[in-house]
Amino acid sequence: MSQEMKVIVFKIKDKEYAIPVDKVSGIEKLLHITRVPKAVRFVKGVINLRGVITPIIDLRVRFGFEEVEYDDSTRIIIVILDDMEVGLIVDSANDVLDIPVNSIEPQPEVVGHLASEYISGVAKIDKRLLVLINLENALSLEVTENILKEG
Repeated sequence: MSQEMKVIVFKIKDKEYAIPVDKVSGIEKLLHITRVPKAVRFVKGVINLRGVITPIIDLRVRFGFEEVEYDDSTRIIIVILDDMEVGLIVDSANDVLDIPVNSIEPQPEVVGHLASEYISGVAKIDKRLLVLINLENALSLEVTENILKEG
């Protein structure tokens, strides 16, 4: 029996990305975001989520794509990284999938212009191509720590 990894699938632009379910504590509709002065461009601010001040990062901007207006399908995926919650704004959060671990390939040399350090691999499921995000690198802790110091 092949091992499986459970992931949350979300979209940015027209591509599907995935992060392991065990790093996700919840998916929220867009909430009021309080801006943080002098924050880097992809940090949209903070939200108060059930009494926890949570920094919010727009993954679209973090990955170097153009900003778009948020709409009804925009979601905030709350991830836990080193005991800290961080919210990721994505275009939509589609579903939860079990990916056979043996279907995950190392990242290709070129994945559009998405920096390869943000990617931990690529999974082909049926006709879908899921880009697996390396959260540690995508959210490099020095960035999130700086937000909280200023916030």
